[in-house]
Amino acid sequence: MGLMKNSFGNIFTLTTFGESHGVAVGGVVDGMPAGVEIDEAFVQHELNRRRPGQSKLTTSRTEPDHVEFLSGVFEGKSTGAPIGFAVYNTNQHSKDYDNLRDIFRPSHADFTLQMKYGLRDHRGGGRSSARITIARCVAGALAKLALRKLKINIKAYTSQVGDIVLERNYQDYDLNTIDNNDVRCPDQPTASRMAALIEQVKAEGDTIGGVITCVIQGCPVGLGEPEFGKLHAQLGAAMLSINAAKGFEYGMGFAGVGHRGSEMNDVFVNKNDQISVLTNNSGGIQGGISNGQDIVFRVAFKPVATLLMPQNTVDIHGHETTINVRGRHDPCVLPRAVPIVEAMAAMVILDNYLLNLTIKI
Repeated sequence: MGLMKNSFGNIFTLTTFGESHGVAVGGVVDGMPAGVEIDEAFVQHELNRRRPGQSKLTTSRTEPDHVEFLSGVFEGKSTGAPIGFAVYNTNQHSKDYDNLRDIFRPSHADFTLQMKYGLRDHRGGGRSSARITIARCVAGALAKLALRKLKINIKAYTSQVGDIVLERNYQDYDLNTIDNNDVRCPDQPTASRMAALIEQVKAEGDTIGGVITCVIQGCPVGLGEPEFGKLHAQLGAAMLSINAAKGFEYGMGFAGVGHRGSEMNDVFVNKNDQISVLTNNSGGIQGGISNGQDIVFRVAFKPVATLLMPQNTVDIHGHETTINVRGRHDPCVLPRAVPIVEAMAAMVILDNYLLNLTIKI
Protein backbone atom coordinates (compact mmCIF):
# COMPACT_ATOMS: atom_id res chain seq x y z
CA MET A 1 0.00 0.00 0.00
CA GLY A 2 1.57 3.27 -1.13
CA LEU A 3 0.78 6.73 0.18
CA MET A 4 0.43 9.69 -2.18
CA LYS A 5 1.71 13.21 -1.49
CA ASN A 6 -0.83 15.77 -2.68
CA SER A 7 0.29 19.02 -1.00
CA PHE A 8 2.80 21.71 -1.97
CA GLY A 9 4.36 24.58 -0.03
CA ASN A 10 5.24 25.56 3.53
CA ILE A 11 3.07 28.54 4.53
CA PHE A 12 1.24 29.22 1.28
CA THR A 13 0.13 25.66 0.53
CA LEU A 14 -1.92 23.87 -2.09
CA THR A 15 -3.56 20.47 -1.67
CA THR A 16 -5.04 19.13 -4.89
CA PHE A 17 -7.69 16.51 -5.64
CA GLY A 18 -9.29 14.92 -8.68
CA GLU A 19 -8.54 12.79 -11.71
CA SER A 20 -8.51 13.45 -15.43
CA HIS A 21 -11.81 11.65 -16.03
CA GLY A 22 -13.30 12.04 -12.56
CA VAL A 23 -16.10 14.39 -11.48
CA ALA A 24 -13.87 17.40 -10.87
CA VAL A 25 -10.36 18.70 -10.32
CA GLY A 26 -9.77 21.14 -7.49
CA GLY A 27 -7.85 22.07 -4.42
CA VAL A 28 -7.55 23.85 -1.11
CA VAL A 29 -5.22 26.83 -0.75
CA ASP A 30 -4.14 27.62 2.80
CA GLY A 31 -1.97 30.51 3.96
CA MET A 32 -3.48 33.08 1.60
CA PRO A 33 -3.10 36.48 3.31
CA ALA A 34 -6.40 38.07 4.31
CA GLY A 35 -7.68 41.15 2.53
CA VAL A 36 -6.36 40.38 -0.96
CA GLU A 37 -8.87 41.31 -3.65
CA ILE A 38 -9.81 38.10 -5.44
CA ASP A 39 -10.25 39.05 -9.08
CA GLU A 40 -12.17 35.99 -10.27
CA ALA A 41 -12.01 37.17 -13.88
CA PHE A 42 -8.21 37.17 -13.65
CA VAL A 43 -8.18 33.68 -12.11
CA GLN A 44 -10.45 32.45 -14.90
CA HIS A 45 -8.20 34.11 -17.48
CA GLU A 46 -5.20 32.19 -16.13
CA LEU A 47 -7.21 28.95 -16.37
CA ASN A 48 -8.23 29.80 -19.93
CA ARG A 49 -4.54 30.06 -20.87
CA ARG A 50 -4.12 26.44 -19.74
CA ARG A 51 -7.40 24.91 -20.89
CA PRO A 52 -7.59 22.35 -23.72
CA GLY A 53 -9.03 23.13 -27.13
CA GLN A 54 -7.79 26.72 -27.21
CA SER A 55 -6.03 26.40 -30.58
CA LYS A 56 -5.20 23.96 -33.35
CA LEU A 57 -1.82 23.37 -31.66
CA THR A 58 -3.42 21.72 -28.62
CA THR A 59 -5.67 18.78 -27.83
CA SER A 60 -9.18 19.03 -29.26
CA ARG A 61 -10.77 18.13 -25.91
CA THR A 62 -13.11 21.07 -25.24
CA GLU A 63 -13.59 22.03 -21.60
CA PRO A 64 -14.84 25.37 -20.23
CA ASP A 65 -12.70 24.84 -17.11
CA HIS A 66 -14.86 27.21 -15.09
CA VAL A 67 -13.56 27.61 -11.54
CA GLU A 68 -16.03 27.65 -8.64
CA PHE A 69 -14.81 29.01 -5.30
CA LEU A 70 -16.24 27.16 -2.32
CA SER A 71 -14.75 28.96 0.67
CA GLY A 72 -12.28 31.56 1.91
CA VAL A 73 -13.61 34.47 -0.17
CA PHE A 74 -16.10 37.03 1.18
CA GLU A 75 -17.28 40.16 -0.60
CA GLY A 76 -14.51 39.80 -3.15
CA LYS A 77 -11.60 39.48 -0.71
CA SER A 78 -9.65 36.63 0.87
CA THR A 79 -10.60 36.07 4.50
CA GLY A 80 -7.43 34.26 5.55
CA ALA A 81 -9.36 30.99 5.76
CA PRO A 82 -8.61 28.07 3.42
CA ILE A 83 -9.79 28.76 -0.13
CA GLY A 84 -11.52 25.72 -1.57
CA PHE A 85 -12.27 25.53 -5.29
CA ALA A 86 -13.39 23.07 -7.95
CA VAL A 87 -13.39 22.80 -11.74
CA TYR A 88 -15.86 20.23 -13.00
CA ASN A 89 -15.02 17.91 -15.89
CA THR A 90 -17.62 18.04 -18.64
CA ASN A 91 -16.11 16.51 -21.78
CA GLN A 92 -14.53 13.18 -20.85
CA HIS A 93 -14.30 10.46 -23.49
CA SER A 94 -13.37 7.65 -21.11
CA LYS A 95 -14.18 4.91 -23.64
CA ASP A 96 -11.18 6.11 -25.68
CA TYR A 97 -9.04 4.49 -22.99
CA ASP A 98 -10.84 1.13 -22.64
CA ASN A 99 -8.15 -0.64 -24.67
CA LEU A 100 -5.46 0.66 -22.26
CA ARG A 101 -6.86 -0.92 -19.09
CA ASP A 102 -4.30 -3.73 -19.06
CA ILE A 103 -1.54 -2.14 -21.16
CA PHE A 104 1.43 -0.01 -20.10
CA ARG A 105 1.88 3.02 -22.34
CA PRO A 106 5.56 3.74 -23.16
CA SER A 107 7.11 6.56 -21.06
CA HIS A 108 3.90 7.10 -19.06
CA ALA A 109 3.32 6.57 -15.34
CA ASP A 110 1.17 3.47 -15.95
CA PHE A 111 3.81 0.92 -14.91
CA THR A 112 5.18 2.86 -11.93
CA LEU A 113 1.71 3.67 -10.54
CA GLN A 114 0.67 0.03 -10.87
CA MET A 115 3.79 -1.16 -9.06
CA LYS A 116 3.60 1.45 -6.28
CA TYR A 117 -0.14 1.44 -5.52
CA GLY A 118 -1.32 -1.90 -6.87
CA LEU A 119 -3.93 -0.19 -9.05
CA ARG A 120 -4.30 2.78 -11.36
CA ASP A 121 -6.93 4.84 -13.15
CA HIS A 122 -6.27 4.07 -16.82
CA ARG A 123 -8.64 6.80 -18.06
CA GLY A 124 -6.36 9.55 -19.34
CA GLY A 125 -3.75 8.78 -16.73
CA GLY A 126 -6.03 9.50 -13.78
CA ARG A 127 -4.06 11.24 -11.07
CA SER A 128 -0.90 11.47 -13.20
CA SER A 129 -2.71 13.40 -15.93
CA ALA A 130 -1.64 16.93 -16.82
CA ARG A 131 -5.27 17.90 -16.27
CA ILE A 132 -4.53 17.97 -12.53
CA THR A 133 -2.44 21.10 -13.17
CA ILE A 134 -5.75 23.00 -13.25
CA ALA A 135 -5.44 23.28 -9.46
CA ARG A 136 -1.93 24.69 -9.78
CA CYS A 137 -3.12 27.41 -12.17
CA VAL A 138 -5.88 28.49 -9.79
CA ALA A 139 -3.53 28.56 -6.80
CA GLY A 140 -0.87 30.30 -8.87
CA ALA A 141 -3.37 32.95 -9.95
CA LEU A 142 -4.23 33.59 -6.29
CA ALA A 143 -0.52 33.87 -5.50
CA LYS A 144 -0.09 36.31 -8.41
CA LEU A 145 -2.86 38.50 -6.97
CA ALA A 146 -0.98 38.68 -3.67
CA LEU A 147 2.36 39.31 -5.42
CA ARG A 148 0.75 42.07 -7.50
CA LYS A 149 0.46 44.13 -4.30
CA LEU A 150 4.21 43.64 -3.80
CA LYS A 151 4.94 44.68 -7.41
CA ILE A 152 6.44 41.26 -8.20
CA ASN A 153 5.77 40.25 -11.80
CA ILE A 154 6.19 36.79 -13.36
CA LYS A 155 6.31 36.10 -17.10
CA ALA A 156 7.05 32.80 -18.83
CA TYR A 157 7.25 32.15 -22.56
CA THR A 158 8.15 29.48 -25.10
CA SER A 159 11.80 29.99 -26.06
CA GLN A 160 12.42 26.76 -27.99
CA VAL A 161 10.43 24.15 -29.89
CA GLY A 162 12.46 21.28 -31.28
CA ASP A 163 15.52 22.87 -32.91
CA ILE A 164 13.88 26.31 -33.33
CA VAL A 165 15.41 28.57 -30.68
CA LEU A 166 14.66 32.15 -29.63
CA GLU A 167 18.27 33.29 -29.63
CA ARG A 168 18.23 36.73 -28.03
CA ASN A 169 17.99 37.74 -24.36
CA TYR A 170 14.55 38.16 -22.81
CA GLN A 171 15.25 41.90 -22.41
CA ASP A 172 15.19 42.24 -26.20
CA TYR A 173 11.51 41.27 -26.37
CA ASP A 174 8.21 42.72 -25.20
CA LEU A 175 7.03 40.08 -22.75
CA ASN A 176 3.56 41.61 -22.76
CA THR A 177 3.08 40.12 -26.25
CA ILE A 178 3.51 36.51 -25.13
CA ASP A 179 -0.19 35.68 -25.52
CA ASN A 180 -0.43 37.31 -28.97
CA ASN A 181 0.16 33.93 -30.67
CA ASP A 182 -0.80 30.31 -29.98
CA VAL A 183 2.78 29.22 -29.17
CA ARG A 184 3.21 31.93 -26.49
CA CYS A 185 6.50 33.16 -27.89
CA PRO A 186 7.28 36.93 -27.71
CA ASP A 187 8.76 37.03 -31.23
CA GLN A 188 6.12 36.64 -33.95
CA PRO A 189 8.37 35.39 -36.81
CA THR A 190 9.88 32.73 -34.53
CA ALA A 191 6.44 31.86 -33.18
CA SER A 192 5.20 31.23 -36.72
CA ARG A 193 8.07 28.83 -37.41
CA MET A 194 7.43 27.05 -34.11
CA ALA A 195 3.72 26.73 -34.89
CA ALA A 196 4.46 25.28 -38.32
CA LEU A 197 6.73 22.67 -36.77
CA ILE A 198 4.11 21.68 -34.20
CA GLU A 199 1.47 21.36 -36.91
CA GLN A 200 3.79 19.20 -39.01
CA VAL A 201 4.56 16.92 -36.09
CA LYS A 202 0.85 16.68 -35.22
CA ALA A 203 -0.03 15.68 -38.77
CA GLU A 204 2.49 12.84 -38.50
CA GLY A 205 0.89 11.57 -35.28
CA ASP A 206 4.08 12.44 -33.42
CA THR A 207 5.04 14.97 -30.70
CA ILE A 208 7.77 17.55 -30.03
CA GLY A 209 9.37 19.12 -26.95
CA GLY A 210 11.15 22.35 -26.14
CA VAL A 211 12.01 24.94 -23.50
CA ILE A 212 10.07 27.53 -21.49
CA THR A 213 11.91 30.53 -20.07
CA CYS A 214 10.57 32.33 -16.99
CA VAL A 215 11.46 35.80 -15.67
CA ILE A 216 10.55 37.05 -12.18
CA GLN A 217 10.90 40.81 -11.83
CA GLY A 218 10.66 42.92 -8.66
CA CYS A 219 11.63 40.12 -6.29
CA PRO A 220 13.18 41.59 -3.12
CA VAL A 221 16.57 40.65 -1.73
CA GLY A 222 16.54 37.86 0.84
CA LEU A 223 14.15 35.12 -0.31
CA GLY A 224 15.49 31.60 0.10
CA GLU A 225 17.89 29.88 2.47
CA PRO A 226 21.68 29.43 2.34
CA GLU A 227 21.68 25.69 3.16
CA PHE A 228 18.54 23.63 2.72
CA GLY A 229 15.71 25.51 1.03
CA LYS A 230 17.82 27.37 -1.51
CA LEU A 231 15.47 29.45 -3.66
CA HIS A 232 16.71 27.95 -6.93
CA ALA A 233 16.32 24.45 -5.48
CA GLN A 234 12.72 25.21 -4.53
CA LEU A 235 12.02 26.61 -8.00
CA GLY A 236 13.69 23.59 -9.57
CA ALA A 237 11.62 21.15 -7.51
CA ALA A 238 8.44 23.05 -8.38
CA MET A 239 9.19 23.07 -12.11
CA LEU A 240 10.25 19.43 -12.23
CA SER A 241 6.95 18.47 -10.60
CA ILE A 242 5.15 19.62 -13.77
CA ASN A 243 4.15 16.86 -16.19
CA ALA A 244 6.73 16.26 -18.96
CA ALA A 245 9.37 18.54 -17.36
CA LYS A 246 12.83 17.01 -17.80
CA GLY A 247 15.35 19.72 -16.96
CA PHE A 248 15.85 22.96 -15.00
CA GLU A 249 18.57 25.60 -15.10
CA TYR A 250 18.83 29.16 -13.83
CA GLY A 251 21.10 32.04 -14.76
CA MET A 252 23.72 30.93 -17.24
CA GLY A 253 23.03 27.32 -16.33
CA PHE A 254 24.78 24.68 -18.42
CA ALA A 255 26.02 27.29 -20.89
CA GLY A 256 28.26 28.69 -18.15
CA VAL A 257 30.47 25.61 -17.88
CA GLY A 258 32.42 26.65 -20.98
CA HIS A 259 33.46 29.97 -19.44
CA ARG A 260 36.03 30.98 -16.83
CA GLY A 261 35.13 32.48 -13.48
CA SER A 262 36.58 35.80 -14.56
CA GLU A 263 33.96 35.85 -17.33
CA MET A 264 31.07 34.61 -15.21
CA ASN A 265 31.32 36.60 -11.96
CA ASP A 266 28.66 39.28 -11.47
CA VAL A 267 30.68 42.33 -10.41
CA PHE A 268 29.06 44.55 -7.76
CA VAL A 269 28.71 48.27 -8.52
CA ASN A 270 27.07 51.31 -7.00
CA LYS A 271 24.18 52.53 -9.16
CA ASN A 272 22.51 55.67 -7.84
CA ASP A 273 23.45 54.82 -4.24
CA GLN A 274 22.10 51.28 -4.70
CA ILE A 275 24.27 48.17 -4.71
CA SER A 276 23.75 46.37 -8.01
CA VAL A 277 25.63 44.16 -10.48
CA LEU A 278 27.01 44.71 -13.98
CA THR A 279 25.77 41.33 -15.21
CA ASN A 280 23.19 38.80 -14.07
CA ASN A 281 24.84 35.48 -14.88
CA SER A 282 23.67 34.25 -11.46
CA GLY A 283 20.07 34.52 -12.59
CA GLY A 284 19.00 36.67 -9.65
CA ILE A 285 19.99 34.13 -6.99
CA GLN A 286 23.31 33.92 -5.13
CA GLY A 287 24.04 31.50 -2.33
CA GLY A 288 20.48 30.22 -2.58
CA ILE A 289 19.07 33.70 -1.79
CA SER A 290 17.47 36.24 -4.13
CA ASN A 291 19.73 39.26 -4.75
CA GLY A 292 17.14 41.72 -6.09
CA GLN A 293 17.96 41.18 -9.77
CA ASP A 294 15.61 39.53 -12.26
CA ILE A 295 15.30 35.82 -11.52
CA VAL A 296 15.69 33.95 -14.82
CA PHE A 297 15.33 30.22 -15.31
CA ARG A 298 14.52 27.71 -18.04
CA VAL A 299 12.55 24.46 -17.99
CA ALA A 300 13.00 21.71 -20.58
CA PHE A 301 9.93 19.69 -21.56
CA LYS A 302 10.10 16.35 -23.34
CA PRO A 303 7.92 15.44 -26.32
CA VAL A 304 4.50 14.30 -25.08
CA ALA A 305 4.61 10.54 -24.51
CA THR A 306 1.24 9.83 -26.17
CA LEU A 307 1.75 9.16 -29.88
CA LEU A 308 -1.02 8.62 -32.41
CA MET A 309 0.90 5.80 -34.06
CA PRO A 310 1.44 2.12 -33.20
CA GLN A 311 4.04 1.38 -30.50
CA ASN A 312 5.39 -1.82 -29.04
CA THR A 313 4.83 -2.43 -25.31
CA VAL A 314 3.74 -5.09 -22.81
CA ASP A 315 0.55 -5.72 -20.85
CA ILE A 316 0.21 -6.15 -17.06
CA HIS A 317 1.08 -9.84 -17.45
CA GLY A 318 4.31 -9.08 -19.30
CA HIS A 319 3.01 -10.23 -22.66
CA GLU A 320 4.35 -8.29 -25.64
CA THR A 321 1.72 -6.38 -27.58
CA THR A 322 1.17 -3.34 -29.77
CA ILE A 323 -0.56 -0.21 -28.53
CA ASN A 324 -2.78 2.01 -30.66
CA VAL A 325 -3.77 5.11 -28.73
CA ARG A 326 -7.07 6.82 -29.42
CA GLY A 327 -8.40 10.09 -28.06
CA ARG A 328 -7.41 13.76 -28.06
CA HIS A 329 -3.85 14.67 -27.15
CA ASP A 330 -1.39 17.56 -27.32
CA PRO A 331 1.36 17.33 -29.97
CA CYS A 332 3.43 19.77 -27.86
CA VAL A 333 2.95 20.63 -24.18
CA LEU A 334 4.68 24.03 -24.28
CA PRO A 335 1.83 26.45 -25.14
CA ARG A 336 -0.34 25.17 -22.28
CA ALA A 337 2.61 24.71 -19.89
CA VAL A 338 3.55 28.41 -19.94
CA PRO A 339 0.82 29.42 -17.42
CA ILE A 340 1.67 26.38 -15.27
CA VAL A 341 5.32 27.45 -15.04
CA GLU A 342 4.19 30.94 -14.02
CA ALA A 343 1.79 29.50 -11.45
CA MET A 344 4.41 27.31 -9.78
CA ALA A 345 6.89 30.19 -9.71
CA ALA A 346 4.28 32.48 -8.11
CA MET A 347 3.55 29.94 -5.37
CA VAL A 348 7.24 29.47 -4.58
CA ILE A 349 7.93 33.22 -4.40
CA LEU A 350 4.87 34.02 -2.26
CA ASP A 351 5.60 31.08 0.04
CA ASN A 352 9.15 32.35 0.60
CA TYR A 353 7.99 35.93 1.09
CA LEU A 354 5.55 34.80 3.79
CA LEU A 355 8.24 32.62 5.35
CA ASN A 356 10.51 35.67 5.61
CA LEU A 357 7.74 37.57 7.40
CA THR A 358 7.18 34.83 9.94
CA ILE A 359 10.83 34.46 10.96
CA LYS A 360 11.53 38.13 11.62
CA ILE A 361 11.96 38.99 15.32
